[in-house]
Amino acid sequence: MTDYLSQPAKILIVDDEPVNLKVLKQVLQEDYRLSFAKNGPDALELVKKERPGLILLDVMMPGMTGFEVCRQLKTDPDTHTIPVIFVTALTDEADETEGFNAGGVDYINKPISPAIVRARVRTHLSLVHIDELKNTHVELIRRLGRAAEFKDNETGMHVIRMSQVSARLALQMGMSAGFAEQLLQAAPMHDIGKIGIPDRVLLKPGKLDDEELAIMRTHPQLGANILDNSSSPLIRLAHSVAMYHHEKWDGTGYPFGLKGEEIPIEARIVAVADVFDALLSKRPYKEAWPLEKAIEEIKSQSNRHFDPVVVEALLACLPDLIVINETWREE
Repeated sequence: MTDYLSQPAKILIVDDEPVNLKVLKQVLQEDYRLSFAKNGPDALELVKKERPGLILLDVMMPGMTGFEVCRQLKTDPDTHTIPVIFVTALTDEADETEGFNAGGVDYINKPISPAIVRARVRTHLSLVHIDELKNTHVELIRRLGRAAEFKDNETGMHVIRMSQVSARLALQMGMSAGFAEQLLQAAPMHDIGKIGIPDRVLLKPGKLDDEELAIMRTHPQLGANILDNSSSPLIRLAHSVAMYHHEKWDGTGYPFGLKGEEIPIEARIVAVADVFDALLSKRPYKEAWPLEKAIEEIKSQSNRHFDPVVVEALLACLPDLIVINETWREE
C-alpha cells in the first residue's frame, strides 16, 4: 500500500527554456517530487493527470502566457486551490500586480536565488497543509454530528439545515461573519451526547417515563464531556452549544436551569434553529408542521423558551431560512 502521507509534495515546474527547468530541478529535486512542462497547454494536461501540491510558473511562454494558465486554473473548481508561484524575468510592478490578480500567491524574479525559491516553496506548501488540516477538522466535526442524528432516526440533513439556520441568525443579529462561520461548523455537534444514550431510551417510540426522561436529559453533559478540554476555539464553541442548548430563557431548561443572558448566545441561537427545523421536519412520531403553525409556536415561546432577540432575528430573515429548508430537504 502506498503511504501518501509520507510522500514528498509534488511540484509542477513550467518554463519554455530547458536551462531554467534544469536550474529549478537542481534546487528542488532533493526535497520534492517534480514534473515538468514547457508550455501552458502541456501544463494544464499534466495537472489533470496528477494534481500537484504547487506550481512554479513562467510568465512569458509562446502561445499561452503564464498569466493565462493561472487564470484557467483558478476558474476550474478542481484546480483553483493549487498555489501558483510565478517565476519570471519580468520585474515591472505592473507585471507583478497582474500576476497576483491572475491568482498567483507569490512572484519570484529571475535569475533565481536558490535559498529564496526553497523558502517560498516551503512556506506555501505549509499553508496548503494547514488549510487541509483545517478542512479535515471541520469535516470530521460535521460527520460526527451527523452520526448522532443517524442514531436518533434522522437522515443527517437536520444538522445541516439547523447549522445553516444558526449561522444566518447570527448574521441577522449583527455578529461577525467569522463568528457565524464558526457557529455553522460547531452547531452540528449540539446533540453529540445522544451517542451515549441507551437505544431503549433514545429510540423508544412512545412517551418517556420519568426515569427515561432523566436519562435523556443527560445528553448535554455527555456531549460536553466528549468535547471537553480542547484548545481549539471551534471545539470550545461546540462544547458550549452541546452543554447549553436545552437551557431556556425563563430558567426552566436543563441541565443547569440557567436564565436569560446567563445562557451563552451561541446556545440561545442554536436552540431556536434546532426547534425551528424540528417543527418543519417529519419525524417517526409526528408529521411536519405547516410553516405558519411553526412560526406561531416559535413566537409563542419568545421570552419563555427562547431569547426574544433571536426570535426577532428569525422573523426578520425568514425568507432566507425557507430557502435553507428547501435546499437541504430530506431525500
